Amino acid sequence: MVSDEQPPREGPATFREVFAQGEYRAVFTAAMLTWIGDYIAKAAVTLLVYRETESVALSAAAFAVSYLPWLIGGPLLAAVAERHRYRQVMVACDLFRMALMLLIAIPGMPVAAILVLIFLATLAHSPSQAARSALTPVILSKERLVLGLSLLTSGGQAAQVVGYLLGAAVATLNPSAALLMNAGAFAASALIIRFGVDDRPPAMSRTHRSHLLRETAAGFNLIFRTPVLRAIAVLVFSAALFSIVPEGLAAAWANEHVGRMNAGTAQALIMAASPVGFILGGLLVGRALTPARQQALLRPLAVLAPLALVPALFDPPPVVVALLAAACGFAVAGIFPVSNGLFVQALPNGFRARAFGVMATGLQVIQGAAVLVTGLLAERFPIPVVVGVWSTVGVVLMAFVARSFPDQQTVAAAIDDAGRDPTGSAGAQPSSGDPGPGHVGPDRPRHAVT
Repeated sequence: MVSDEQPPREGPATFREVFAQGEYRAVFTAAMLTWIGDYIAKAAVTLLVYRETESVALSAAAFAVSYLPWLIGGPLLAAVAERHRYRQVMVACDLFRMALMLLIAIPGMPVAAILVLIFLATLAHSPSQAARSALTPVILSKERLVLGLSLLTSGGQAAQVVGYLLGAAVATLNPSAALLMNAGAFAASALIIRFGVDDRPPAMSRTHRSHLLRETAAGFNLIFRTPVLRAIAVLVFSAALFSIVPEGLAAAWANEHVGRMNAGTAQALIMAASPVGFILGGLLVGRALTPARQQALLRPLAVLAPLALVPALFDPPPVVVALLAAACGFAVAGIFPVSNGLFVQALPNGFRARAFGVMATGLQVIQGAAVLVTGLLAERFPIPVVVGVWSTVGVVLMAFVARSFPDQQTVAAAIDDAGRDPTGSAGAQPSSGDPGPGHVGPDRPRHAVT
């Protein structure tokens, strides 16, 4: 079923056509609200932990704790979304996270308890985002799907900028207020989804269910045993390994190398720079270049992403650090949306939520590990040296990954194969009324394939 469908037209889809879909407007608005709230809370908690402990490693751990639930239950919980109604899953997860944020905002709550509650709240991200990921191609026609995904990706980066700026500002006055803002965002999201999205049947009926672990394993098998899907996953994971580092170390970097700039301003500047670069890159690459040119740029942009951060070795001031992070974000914007579009088309129907779980979990775990490792290294070595050397290694890795990436003819053949095998080799059942291939991941949260 495609809601609010307009007559087909020639030429590329427009922003007006995509937002003319009422359900897409609801999904987009709800996503923006929850992402802004999450980034407000993340910036506030990261700064709070650093101020109380003065430890770079603990500050990085506070930033990375929200990634840990994806490692523990990401793919499994994402697979649950295919067993239930998408609207029901999203509303339930929003209300669950709202309740936990209200608990965290109680005055005097110990830092350890806050981190545990954030961990529990993040467990609900996986099924919620998987349901939204699987719902998007049901709402939008095939001609408008890529633009709809691109808008969600760019919107997620914009939400990150707003969230980080608000979080850094609000946390200096009242950390509990930042957490209450997040709770309010979840409440608003639940209402928007409940009354703005149709209640469709589950993608997987009871007769087609197997053991949940077996269903989850089928998602892993499809991605990592299909050469093109595997190549796209490796490219995305490798890029995320380096692009997240400036954000994760921003609080400590700003306080230790601030110069004449206010530390809070420096932190907000560094944390917001990468998503700003991503938005600019997405607009330029996504709107000004043809699909063939976009795909041709995947290899050089893959190398450029970590290369942009190598000058951190020279210990530049925060403004220059922000410019380097923005350049990295610009390059990543040319990788993620294009890779996502290829992934979507090469993915057989019936694997939407599970494929999201695999990709999102990989991204979250890799990003969290990158922040933790560089944070630990920064306990012994200067942060600029850590970031510069880490990025230099990234240039070598990305050169190898780019060289191994399949050519356009191979990718096109994989897309054709997926179209001829709509249920995939694992025998998954497509949902009723599916209009086209699935949509994987943001979402990011941070840099997730959306």
